[in-house]
Amino acid sequence: MDLDAVRTFVAVVDTGQFQEAAADLSITQQAVSKRIAGLEKDLAVRLFTRTARGARLTIDGQAFLPHARELLRVAERAVASVLPGSRPLRVDVIASRSAASGLMRGFHRAHPEIELDVVMLFDVETAVAAIRSGAIDASFRAVAVPGRPLPEDIESVWVLDETLQLLTGPAHALAGARSVTVAQLAGHRIWMPGIVPGTEWAAYYDDLVAEFGLTIEATGPNFGSDALLDTIADTPALATFMGEQTRLVWPADHGLRRIPVTDPMPVYPHSLLWRRDNPHPGLAALRAHLAAAAAAGHDAAGTWVPGWVIGR
Repeated sequence: MDLDAVRTFVAVVDTGQFQEAAADLSITQQAVSKRIAGLEKDLAVRLFTRTARGARLTIDGQAFLPHARELLRVAERAVASVLPGSRPLRVDVIASRSAASGLMRGFHRAHPEIELDVVMLFDVETAVAAIRSGAIDASFRAVAVPGRPLPEDIESVWVLDETLQLLTGPAHALAGARSVTVAQLAGHRIWMPGIVPGTEWAAYYDDLVAEFGLTIEATGPNFGSDALLDTIADTPALATFMGEQTRLVWPADHGLRRIPVTDPMPVYPHSLLWRRDNPHPGLAALRAHLAAAAAAGHDAAGTWVPGWVIGR
């Protein structure tokens, strides 16, 4: 059903005349007559009778009027539901304990008026596809992966370098160190069962291994962070890498140590990805918030990232 014709029908009812309805709608009287005639043809009934005083509803017109008004109200609600800012800003943070999740918590504290929908997608291809389809508005990723450039309609900006730390149990040979250099890690077994081939974090750690001759093992099933922490606490021969801003809690008797890594300091780069033509005002606010935080905390001196990282 032609909503313009329905809107014209209601305007004629409200004004009582075709000429007045035409003025209200900023169209010609001929256009009003044409729309009403088309609507009557679609409905197979007469909606008005013409009188010396204007247009008067027929019985069928009276029956149709409340439904016509409801159609217009539904159409208005449908349009309002997709207006920029009328729905939650949907952002992928990869994992609930990640640095990206912390960035979004900070944004929510600064902008509690912006409704958020936080999701966790696995790999960069899934995230990019979701951005392009409109399923999400933005995603935090390490940009990019060698040989897989971002599509032209996807924009990215660096937002955070997260320092890597060595996590050891109390009996590990490096547990008592206040800091360790990358060179000192050579020969030590670093266990990271969460590394999945093809992901951006796998590409990151592949380059770290190649650059500094480290030994990173991804063997065994990944039972999650709790099982990883249990194993590191109980196995003196194993350590793992952990982002400085990764939020983890473990039992006090685990005696785990977070040890800074230096010379150079490996940092994991986080960027925000979004579609260039996304008009959501919450996205603009998020980008401004992250830009202010990045400007205050960016210091690339003495750090290491892979050469394929974009926009840092």
